[in-house]
Amino acid sequence: MATLHDAHLAAPCGCGIDVHSHVVPENFPAYIGARLPAEWPSMAAAHACHRHVMIAGKVYRTVSDQCWDVGRRLEDLPGMGLSMQVISPMPELLSYWMAAADAQPLLRYLNDQMAAMVEQGRGRLLALGAVPLQDLDLAIRELEYVVGTLGFKGVEIGSNINGVPIGSPDLDPFFEACEALGAAVFVHALRPAGMDRLVGPAPLQQVLAYPVDVGLAAASAITGGLLARRPKLRIGFSHGGGALASLLPRLEQGWRVFPTLKDSMALSPAEQARQFFYDTLVFDTATLQHLVHCFGASQLMIGSDYPFNFHERQPVERIAAALGDALAARALIDGNARRFLGIQEQPMA
Repeated sequence: MATLHDAHLAAPCGCGIDVHSHVVPENFPAYIGARLPAEWPSMAAAHACHRHVMIAGKVYRTVSDQCWDVGRRLEDLPGMGLSMQVISPMPELLSYWMAAADAQPLLRYLNDQMAAMVEQGRGRLLALGAVPLQDLDLAIRELEYVVGTLGFKGVEIGSNINGVPIGSPDLDPFFEACEALGAAVFVHALRPAGMDRLVGPAPLQQVLAYPVDVGLAAASAITGGLLARRPKLRIGFSHGGGALASLLPRLEQGWRVFPTLKDSMALSPAEQARQFFYDTLVFDTATLQHLVHCFGASQLMIGSDYPFNFHERQPVERIAAALGDALAARALIDGNARRFLGIQEQPMA
């Protein structure tokens, strides 16, 4: 059995693949249609190398140039133990609440901006695109563009589509297209349920409500039979699957106790959960060890939430501290991400 020291040796600086990082463009285009949507984003000057993301006339978030400056991003990778990073839009920019005809040109602009960043990254950046899932036909067309034309490895989607859970059969045509194209799907928390139950300042949305909504999204994929219908779909969940690891034992017991639940799922919830992918963004070594126990070391991959302030700054070190098995650590650091993204596995050193 490899020791913890061996795991550290198996995780040299600069070998990890981060599947969860975000971009915001330096500028947004002026809307060129007949009517400016109320939530069309824009940028305003802030302090030093920062800019304000403005949505509906208010500051949504203040971001640094690490969001769009490829040079800054690449400089930061070695210090995090990373060799590659997968970029995707700041989730609020997915814009499901806009009319689809308004959202589509915004998302096309974001996708083209990310393609330019990937080209500048010279093999160290990959991308997950954005699609207007409020209109399945438009979403599938944009999916075909980002995968077929831009060469992206898949897409980022929200944990719900204007309240529709991702396990809903209504979304099946989109997931069918993802499966056919070999596109990975990364599920990120977005406009989560339960905000009315939180007491405290706005950042609690990210701190508490996000992982709850991701957990519900993953649970809906289980109870909705998503992988039973789409067995080749590669789908991953942000924030370590959120609350799913805590919900799963109860869901498993319910499947054993209630005939209606058992009749609705051919495979047990625990078996299904071990077919999904999850990032490691949980900020705690013991919690990461628990996720390995629940989901398997083959299903976890680095997630950092870079470059936002609330991100994991040393994800590779966290994995090395959590796992005492060198091969399992290496899988979390880069091998599992390669399987999720459908990119060639590099030979072990």
